[in-house]
Amino acid sequence: MVFVCYDGSMASLSYRTAGESHGKALISLVEGMPAGVPLDVEFINNELRRRQGGYGRGGRQKIETDTVEFLTGVRIGRTIASPITMLISNRDYRLDDPTATPPLHRPRPGHADLPGSIKWLTTDCRETLERASARETAARVAAGALARCLLAQFGIKVFGFVRAVGTVTARIDSLDRTSAPLTFEALAQLEQARDHSDVYCPDEAASEGFREFITQMKQAKDTAGGIVETCVVGCPIGLGSCMTWDSRLDSRIAAAVMAIQAFKGVEIGLGFDCAKLPGSQVHDEIAYDAAQAGAPSLGFTRKTNNAGGLEGGMTNGQPVIVRGAMKPISTLGKPLASVDLNTKQPSEAGWERSDVSAIAAASVIMENVIAFEIARSMVEKFGGDSLSEMKQNYDLFLAMARKLPLT
Repeated sequence: MVFVCYDGSMASLSYRTAGESHGKALISLVEGMPAGVPLDVEFINNELRRRQGGYGRGGRQKIETDTVEFLTGVRIGRTIASPITMLISNRDYRLDDPTATPPLHRPRPGHADLPGSIKWLTTDCRETLERASARETAARVAAGALARCLLAQFGIKVFGFVRAVGTVTARIDSLDRTSAPLTFEALAQLEQARDHSDVYCPDEAASEGFREFITQMKQAKDTAGGIVETCVVGCPIGLGSCMTWDSRLDSRIAAAVMAIQAFKGVEIGLGFDCAKLPGSQVHDEIAYDAAQAGAPSLGFTRKTNNAGGLEGGMTNGQPVIVRGAMKPISTLGKPLASVDLNTKQPSEAGWERSDVSAIAAASVIMENVIAFEIARSMVEKFGGDSLSEMKQNYDLFLAMARKLPLT
């Protein structure tokens, strides 16, 4: 079953962002959303609020109050198939004031300052850092939260949290890869516990350890990174493809995660630990339970989920599990050594207002960029110009899959 656009290509969902850290606004442009998707604006704004929160954030979050304004593509609370433009205004607009945003000639190690300045043939890092700033991720969260309005229509749930900070790692039994499959009820309990934590972790003991480490870094004028995790429940089997390298869903997810500012690593399921074990301890044995045939997994079950819900670039009916590693924030209270780009003489790195840790925000960003990739794969698989057509295609596919082998 193939669904195509008018030009003969697969239906596709995409987004782009525009805007600078201290510019007038951030803009997110989403194209390819089917008509008729009901929008939960409060949910989208709540995701933007969560991105601004978390223990260890800096002064910028006290200035901004991020909310989304729909400029195009929406009528009476529903999508109308045309490109959707979302605007997030910046209260801290000062890009055109040279006294408020002065030139920066001393690049900060770990930032885009040096490579960007050389790339665009300037000694002023300002123009690079304004776009490279993680402030841009607000527009990505808006796009992902919008995509989740589509996923909700198919019962797909996305959950993100902070897994580790410093030497402390959260223990969450229901997300253990060898535990029973995660249920929506268990996910709701995890979400409630996470939302009571200012470090966005459902493990109370680990949350305390996270706070202690971040506080130590603040006192030392240093910064902290960590590991964040996202779980997606309810995906049907067969999203993504093995036919081309760029249609593999795991590669798309990995690219989306690695594109988040300050992320340096990503793994799916067992991840790098797969390399340490024999195959008999890695691959998830397949069983069938007729009582679960009505679920999107079609009754196929696994005792383990080392694959993280993805095999051969496609979803296999198990929860999609992704982890990302965020490095510590690159702007330190005690500046690192650098060079003045005008004089080429040694100098301390420049300083910009920043966070001690943005790991909580990173968990929100990662869950939303992953959500967008899941939504994109849903649109490609089930096509349709409208939500009602897409739902019909989805139901028909599952019905045919349940009848295999076809006669």
